[in-house]
Amino acid sequence: MVYQAMEKIKIIEERFQTTQSCKKSYTNVRRRDLEFELHNWIYLKVSPMKAFIHPVFHISMLKKCLEDLSLIIPTESIKVKESLSYEEILVQILDQQVHKLRTKEVASVKVLWRNHFVKEATWEAEEDIKARYPYLFVPPNDDVDGNVPSLSLI
Repeated sequence: MVYQAMEKIKIIEERFQTTQSCKKSYTNVRRRDLEFELHNWIYLKVSPMKAFIHPVFHISMLKKCLEDLSLIIPTESIKVKESLSYEEILVQILDQQVHKLRTKEVASVKVLWRNHFVKEATWEAEEDIKARYPYLFVPPNDDVDGNVPSLSLI
């Protein structure tokens, strides 16, 4: 009986080893060897809007900086806080659109943030932007042509 149990354990271990080997090979296909040296420039992948950076992160979040030092933004210019977070500052509202759903309409504005390129502009809910930046939205009143302005583009 002990011999049969030992044989079953060996079979289970072999199957586990096979499964582990398969998973490892699938995972390693997408991995690349990364080597960093002291004083190398790197990019750290963070969420653009919610930029709280945890002090410990996985190496897969790092990317080597390849000679384009013009993209580096000094932390002093964006006022990184002790918590390693920063506040995004709206530079310009580029566009405005209304999505029509079945029962309601959702207004959105395309926002350009400080220290970002135009291609990185994000669509935000107009209601949220209006709450944070009310001075960008003029009160609706008829102008000379009869048009009703609702948004002041910076």
